[in-house]
Amino acid sequence: MSTSAAPSVPTSVPEPTTPSDPRTTPGTHAVSTASRESAGRRALDWRIRFAALSLIWGFSFLLIKVGTDGYAPFQVTFGRLFFGTAVVAAVLVVKRERLPRSARTWAHLSVAALLLNALPFSLFAYAELTIPSTLAGICNATSPLWGMVLSLAALSEDRPTRRRVAGLALGFVGVLTVLGAWQGFSDLEPRGTAMALLASLSYPIGWIYVRRTLAGSGHSNLSLSGAQLLVATLELAVVTPLFTSMPSHIPMVPLLAIVALGALGTGIAFLIQYGIVAEVGPTTAQMVTYFVPVIATAAGVAVLGESLTWTTPVGAVVILAGAALTQSRPRARTPQGTRARQGTRARQGT
Repeated sequence: MSTSAAPSVPTSVPEPTTPSDPRTTPGTHAVSTASRESAGRRALDWRIRFAALSLIWGFSFLLIKVGTDGYAPFQVTFGRLFFGTAVVAAVLVVKRERLPRSARTWAHLSVAALLLNALPFSLFAYAELTIPSTLAGICNATSPLWGMVLSLAALSEDRPTRRRVAGLALGFVGVLTVLGAWQGFSDLEPRGTAMALLASLSYPIGWIYVRRTLAGSGHSNLSLSGAQLLVATLELAVVTPLFTSMPSHIPMVPLLAIVALGALGTGIAFLIQYGIVAEVGPTTAQMVTYFVPVIATAAGVAVLGESLTWTTPVGAVVILAGAALTQSRPRARTPQGTRARQGTRARQGT
């Protein structure tokens, strides 16, 4: 799924530090060489993990589809959160990380768990009762587009640029292409599609909430995210019995899909994402969003035999291009570059 569809990283992770330049630090040639070799190994490692994360989240939509073949959507979501929380809890115990103790922090986590886990996971599960997993995966890719709209309204420091506005417009055209708007949405299942789009909208709302309430709380990302998953599991534990009944039999294939969805798609995927963010920074880590719908589409067609018209891949490419533009930032001007431009203007008499 997106950086979104898996457990979020509530607070920012510092960018990795840059090693000292051996040209300016005497006596560090051997150390710097070893550092470069180690950095090369780490670069290879994070790229492999990045590819694994893309595959895991891309196949998550297929697993949701298989899970809902045997269980109610709320049951699929509860199982996903239960097994995902179990994986993260095991890591918390091994690392001896403590959960937050502040009641206020837990209150904020309960809202974050609803917006980033319980609600979107459930909406995607309900959506895939009536729409193919390929469409659900592409709807998930609209999350950065929703995020830009909301950030312009809620975050005063995040000003629009021509490029980002163009990306928003392009992404909107991509959504209309996927949905076949010129055909009058004749082949579209409106309820399921609306649920999938609402799920993708829930993520940026949750990110903005987390940014405003939990950033700088003093707790580690692992601790906060583990607590968030735990709260989301408890929320589904309350809701699921109210709207579903125990199945009369236990279908094994859907059950295994739910276990994989939780342990891999939520628990292990979060830990992989956590490591990538810590190693190369959140900007690079969030690029996984652009690979997920491609893998979800390929998996749905190859494994589930879902039909695919030309509008789906073409629209998906347009959506991803628009999403990439909305995430672009202007290059920061360095003091040296600013002075050089000023000198050029002075020489030109401008």
